[in-house]
Amino acid sequence: MSKLALAFDLGGTALRGALVESDGSVVAHASAPTMAGAGSEAVIGQIIALAGDLIAQSPQAEIAGIGVGAPGPLDPKAGIVIAPPTLAGWHDVPLIDILGQHFGLPVRLENDANAAALGEWRFGAGRGSGSLVFVTVSTGIGGGVVADGHIYHGRRGLAAEIGHMTITGEGDRCFCGAVGCFEAVASGTALGRRATRLTAAGDGSQLRRLSNDGDVSARHVVEAAQAGDANALELIEAEARWLGIGFTNLLHLYSPDLIVMGGGLSNGFDLLALSIAAVVQQRAMPAYRDVPIVRAELGDRAGLIGAASLILWEGEPGLALAMAQDDKDSGATADARERGRSPD
Repeated sequence: MSKLALAFDLGGTALRGALVESDGSVVAHASAPTMAGAGSEAVIGQIIALAGDLIAQSPQAEIAGIGVGAPGPLDPKAGIVIAPPTLAGWHDVPLIDILGQHFGLPVRLENDANAAALGEWRFGAGRGSGSLVFVTVSTGIGGGVVADGHIYHGRRGLAAEIGHMTITGEGDRCFCGAVGCFEAVASGTALGRRATRLTAAGDGSQLRRLSNDGDVSARHVVEAAQAGDANALELIEAEARWLGIGFTNLLHLYSPDLIVMGGGLSNGFDLLALSIAAVVQQRAMPAYRDVPIVRAELGDRAGLIGAASLILWEGEPGLALAMAQDDKDSGATADARERGRSPD
């Protein structure tokens, strides 16, 4: 068996772990609900326990190290999780030092969206591209930028907090305290909130039937839109407009080879894609309009695979770029472009 990496994707709801090979194959997988309110020691204990479960599934595995994707803000170089809003009691936690001392293995830490961006770039929808912007649209909105084979980190690893770029002067206040954040108007949470306001308990609407007369979620909107519900389709149209505005900003900022959309709302990508593309055509400068916008391919394993690559591909950017160029020559990028091409 080739060398493997232990990989963890630490979220506010779920903690996922895997043993991953250098080709992106997941050999073993395990997960548990995150004890998000119990403090850092409890969650780190969960990581250690999950590692034991994974190692027990492949006792002969030669483990090269541990890669962790965690919510920001964090400092990947110092290995410190600074103060993630989804994890209570985490303040400047030296996660690399703690796990390194426990396991006696190299440990690498990365923002979870950056890790997912790496996973999609190396093994998913962005395979063969030189650069991409990965956008995860779920409870919130996060992102990662791969440029010239490297994650763009910025100062202290805090770059590409794209959910908090201002795209309007109106709307609900974001958890960060500002009004008009991309996340506040275009996340799955925002879509569900608009759907809940549009309907009322007991009104007989399809959206309320799907939610059992409770608050409507983005998943309910997608399901209703897929069934042809007029209210849901109107909500999807509005959602696509906000995403199109945000994606246009990202095109102008980073000029990537493609934008990859992941997260829970990507399950409705087919409903959103044409309207997103239409907004980009309307708002982007001409030189940016032919950049494909495609759906992520790796699902909830993108972060795990990307975190593992921090260990397995460390120090080998040339190899990664050569692999990307080989795939580009073989037509992988052309296929991705064709899938996501905007209408003329």
